[in-house]
Amino acid sequence: MSQQGYVAAPPYSQSQPGIGGFSAGFGPPNSSPHYGHYGDSSFSAPQPGVSKSTVPFGSSAPVGPPPPGTHQFSQTSFQNGPSTSRQQPHRFQGPPPPSNTGPSYPPYSHQLQPAYPNTASTAPAAQLANQLNSMQINSYGPGTAPSPPRMSSGHPASFQGPQSPPPTQQQMALPPGSQIPPPGNNINGPCAQPSLPPMARQDGTPGPVPPNPNLQQLSGQPPGPGYHPQQANYGPQMAGSQLSYPGAFPGGPAQLSGPQQKKLDPDSIPSPIQVIENDKASRGGQVYATNTRGQVPPLVTTDCVIQDQGHASPRYIRCTTYCFPSSSDMAKQARVPLAAVIQPFATVLPNETPLYVVNHGETGPIRCNRCKAYMCPFMQFIEGGRRYQCGFCSCINDVPPFFFQHLDHIGRRIDHYERPELSLGSYEYVATLDYCRNNKPPKPPAYIFMIDVSYRNINSGLVKLICDELKTLLDKLPREEQEEASAIRVGFVTYNKVLHFFNVKSSLAQPQMMVVSDVGEVFVPLLDGFLVNFQESRSVINNLLDQIPEMFAETNESETIFAPVIQAGMEALKAAECAGKLFIFHSSLPTAEAPGKLRNRDDKKLLNTDKEKVNFYEALARDCVANGCCVDLFLFPNQYVDVASMGLVTMYTGGTLYKYNNFQVDADSPQFLSDLRRDIEKKTGFDAIMRVRTSTGFRATDFFGAIYMNNTTDVEMAAIDCDKAVTVEFKHDDKLSEDNGALIQCAVLYTSISGQRRLRVHNIGLNCSSQLADIYKSCETDALINFFAKSAFKAILSQPLKVVREILVNQTAHMLACYRKNCASPSAVSQLILPDAMKVLPVYMNCLLKSCVLVGRPEIPTDERAFHRQLVTSMGVADTQVFFYPQLLPIHSLDLKNDAVPAAVRCSEERLSEGGAFLLANGLSLFLWLGVSTPPELIQGLFNVPSFAHISTEAMSLPDLDNPFAKKFKSILKHIQSQRPYTMKLMIVKQREQPEMLFRQFLVEDKSIYGGASYVDFLCCVHKEICQLLS
Repeated sequence: MSQQGYVAAPPYSQSQPGIGGFSAGFGPPNSSPHYGHYGDSSFSAPQPGVSKSTVPFGSSAPVGPPPPGTHQFSQTSFQNGPSTSRQQPHRFQGPPPPSNTGPSYPPYSHQLQPAYPNTASTAPAAQLANQLNSMQINSYGPGTAPSPPRMSSGHPASFQGPQSPPPTQQQMALPPGSQIPPPGNNINGPCAQPSLPPMARQDGTPGPVPPNPNLQQLSGQPPGPGYHPQQANYGPQMAGSQLSYPGAFPGGPAQLSGPQQKKLDPDSIPSPIQVIENDKASRGGQVYATNTRGQVPPLVTTDCVIQDQGHASPRYIRCTTYCFPSSSDMAKQARVPLAAVIQPFATVLPNETPLYVVNHGETGPIRCNRCKAYMCPFMQFIEGGRRYQCGFCSCINDVPPFFFQHLDHIGRRIDHYERPELSLGSYEYVATLDYCRNNKPPKPPAYIFMIDVSYRNINSGLVKLICDELKTLLDKLPREEQEEASAIRVGFVTYNKVLHFFNVKSSLAQPQMMVVSDVGEVFVPLLDGFLVNFQESRSVINNLLDQIPEMFAETNESETIFAPVIQAGMEALKAAECAGKLFIFHSSLPTAEAPGKLRNRDDKKLLNTDKEKVNFYEALARDCVANGCCVDLFLFPNQYVDVASMGLVTMYTGGTLYKYNNFQVDADSPQFLSDLRRDIEKKTGFDAIMRVRTSTGFRATDFFGAIYMNNTTDVEMAAIDCDKAVTVEFKHDDKLSEDNGALIQCAVLYTSISGQRRLRVHNIGLNCSSQLADIYKSCETDALINFFAKSAFKAILSQPLKVVREILVNQTAHMLACYRKNCASPSAVSQLILPDAMKVLPVYMNCLLKSCVLVGRPEIPTDERAFHRQLVTSMGVADTQVFFYPQLLPIHSLDLKNDAVPAAVRCSEERLSEGGAFLLANGLSLFLWLGVSTPPELIQGLFNVPSFAHISTEAMSLPDLDNPFAKKFKSILKHIQSQRPYTMKLMIVKQREQPEMLFRQFLVEDKSIYGGASYVDFLCCVHKEICQLLS
């Protein structure tokens, strides 16, 4: 099949040795050289065969074969390096040629710019003209409506012009390829005709090319070695997304004087919004049944109803690819990371079935004798139902007599559909005493509220705010659906330089305070009366909450402790023999003399090193996890507070970190109170331990998340809630069989809010293939970015930032080069060809590289970086997707008649208009941007003022108005907010005013003020890397 290409060739700087070939990955210097492991210290000398997978981008653009008039250039037309078809199957081997010197990916800086626009093409003029004609670039701009997909979403997308009818054969031997002609001639698409040498100048629009024997690909021509045999039948042309770049061919001289050229049109490169909208159009609002192994689910941005029919819902598990390579050699070649993002307690929609609870009484869950996997749909019953073969390790086990059931004519148990553990991908077991701490049934968990009552918090009104809110909030403690009241007990501590415990026993008339001033050896001064049932002690607790702000009203103590507060809470839970959560409300660096005292280390030299955090807190976190004590930390800093150290206990215990800079009670309390309410009410499992089992041939090797690991297999979490996800990387230890696939079982043992010990089991089956094309076809870009973000954010603690950034770019290039070499049909080297499922990988990868954690600029506060690093580490796929590529909604085009949220536009300044209003949200920040000519009726409707000039940017919230526009806008805000774990505070930004600088950092397709490349520039850069790998 021939594939239509798209030409681009900016000159770039040459790559360093070790980056052009492949460098090994991130991690401690001595880690093993498994492919894909971020582990090798030898960046300078690449090792053959050691590779890390790169990110696929999942998505589909409009699809369809290229028009009949387009021709494939044969390799010989352009003398730029050896033809693809003649190269050996292993493309990236050994160190790159010695001539490659200089940085391969210059740190993003403004000097990058001039390298693209004015290089002339080295191709003869006639070829240029022909090439121009054969280019078809569909623009996704406001002017042109995107053409609807012509094929099912698995097919190559092309940004097309005129279309031929779709091929009748949907079965394509190759995966779809979106293509971008690489650094090649100045082809800027039909609308922007570049200046060509006079004789090559064509009239406007590309039409069919006159037949030119030199430029046609013979349609039966067998591919050279390195192609899969099934590609030899060149049938209808494979559609591909096509783009063009200004610049010279990689093989030609880098800079030649020539006519000035126009910049690449952003509408001609793959658009994340287009991909999201196409998926919504084809799969939105439907029922997605999980009855097929290895099927790729709808994108996280698509709303649909999920029906569990034997594999876990994508709300619980998403994978970077749903088809694993059958051998480790193949995995090393593709370098697509094999990982699953598991969110075991994810919230399901009200119209989706909650998990069934299976109770086998005294005997407990049924498990394989050898590998200890739990009974699940992957177990095969044999010998009339008396025995079963484990799907994970193939061990034959006896069926316990109470569980016996006859088989039907197809070998399936008669009760298959009556038992959740046989027919569903996800379910829960009630655990027996063997699964409990000290073989004793657990007690219900407890919540301890610990309030910093130092001078600043009392003075700002924060302490009073917290106490007033707790009076109403404690009625909303989580409970099991069938229970009247919550079983969770509560306790209260206040602190500054010393700790104050309160006895709120229901029999007391007044609460009693006990002071612990020996913070070096913390002990809990009372057992009886500290942790109580809120309903029973309501009057005493309300009394206490009224008294706390008055009790400390005259304080002038400004120093605080921090670690002893956590120790005190942990000791209290330990003494009460229950798991639980500490809610700590803290505002300053803990400088008082006590264990865990911190000093101001706001030093840019410590960035991204282990010295960034203090080891004392690591030991404290370990003790907390061992005692089932989770820490949720609400920080209210107005200066540096060392988030890297203070947040450590929160991260390791599965807690959540909230940070409100320069907190003002009147402006910021709605955001804080909303976060606090959601945090207290959300579904949580306590004292949890998670194990991920796999079928033979591969295993889980790396875990990323708000977790603690004592050994290589047990993921320990003092608590895990509905927003926390653990990303697990897998490696081969043998060959995988295409028949059996790759099976994954994630089991979480935890204590429920009512104090019941349970096992939550999620199972998913993936396909295996020996064809690289199948791997690329089944990738999910959003999950890939989640994996890359977490692995890179972990790697920066032990490796230089520059190295981590280079690895990310290098991985992206490797993945795409491998696809280009092994899966795409032969085409000019100068074409950038992207797999359909990964075509937005470059834009997302560029967003990741521009995140404040990986930019490493001195202007970014160290606390801000540490905060973001910690948040992303525990995010699920939906949250990382919007965090790295924010939603930008045009509010001026609201349809007041229906409930739909307006379709998003691309995150670029080009999409803003002076006459428009846009809402931007990334899960943490929320902006309403107003153009200088925003319609007065819109301004009147939202702000109740007559014009743009009257709007105050000081306003933190919109006035409460009763008009259709205000109501519709509020409903959109509510909808956006309901999908995110953190409450976003609305910031009003007026065009051409100071706060606009902050807003612009979120327009991720543009150049960043901190020097990050624009999407177009980054695409050129990745393309350059790919060309070097292929040449």
